[in-house]
Amino acid sequence: MQLPHLPPEAFRKADSSPDHLFYQQPRFVTHIDDAAIAAVTATYREMLPPGGTVLDLMSSWVSHLPPEIHYGEVIGHGMNEAELAANKRLSRWFVQDLNSEPTLPLTEAAFNAVCLCVSVQYLQQPVTVFQEVARVLRQGAPFVVSFSNRCFPTKAVAIWQALGDGAEQQRLIGAYMKAAGFQTVEDRTHQPVAGDPLWTVIGRR
Repeated sequence: MQLPHLPPEAFRKADSSPDHLFYQQPRFVTHIDDAAIAAVTATYREMLPPGGTVLDLMSSWVSHLPPEIHYGEVIGHGMNEAELAANKRLSRWFVQDLNSEPTLPLTEAAFNAVCLCVSVQYLQQPVTVFQEVARVLRQGAPFVVSFSNRCFPTKAVAIWQALGDGAEQQRLIGAYMKAAGFQTVEDRTHQPVAGDPLWTVIGRR
């Protein structure tokens, strides 16, 4: 049970085929526009400590990290090997389907920050994954989750699509974080007149 007030059906997908089949073809595209990317980067610039060890969870061929900041190590996780191999910001990376295996093969309290950009809607065991994030984060370190109004609809979980509003989806992510043991949760919103909106939820151990 991921959240006690939600039935298991809340985390089902229209496309129940194995996720690795959906992601086996690389997609060398960005899933939000330039202004939303800039908003992600600005948040990372503020939240991710220079020289720190960063986990880019559910990553791809770009990480949107500030180009002028050096991090000690950036470890990437994703579903497509070619995308991760093309990401020049990653020190190393691994491929893993978190919906079938949510346990991260990473050391406890090893990271100064964890990022998850525009992919949280695909997690079918979000609280379990967030508990793993809390385990690998150092005390007080940030977990930065950002999303927009775009997704692959057949792969987004039912509860995500049922909400359909960024503020409600922020509250859902906040509930995931609190259930996973994060002590503080902060919401931010980038809502331009035109272009992609961006909602961010930041949790700290």
